[in-house]
Amino acid sequence: MFTTGRIIFTLIFVIAFIIGIVYSYRKEKGTQKIHYKKTYLILIGLLVFMTLLFLIVKMKKFF
Repeated sequence: MFTTGRIIFTLIFVIAFIIGIVYSYRKEKGTQKIHYKKTYLILIGLLVFMTLLFLIVKMKKFF
């Protein structure tokens, strides 16, 4: 199923992909601080929203 050529191709692809991601992240690191301020508020909002939905679904069992 997996030939030697496929395994080598996969390894080279994964390594190149990871290198590309790291390079891209380091290149954009400075602009991330400018454009993505207070993203933790969105995370908190999503967690509160999901918790409320969970509670509403669980409360429906009692009514």
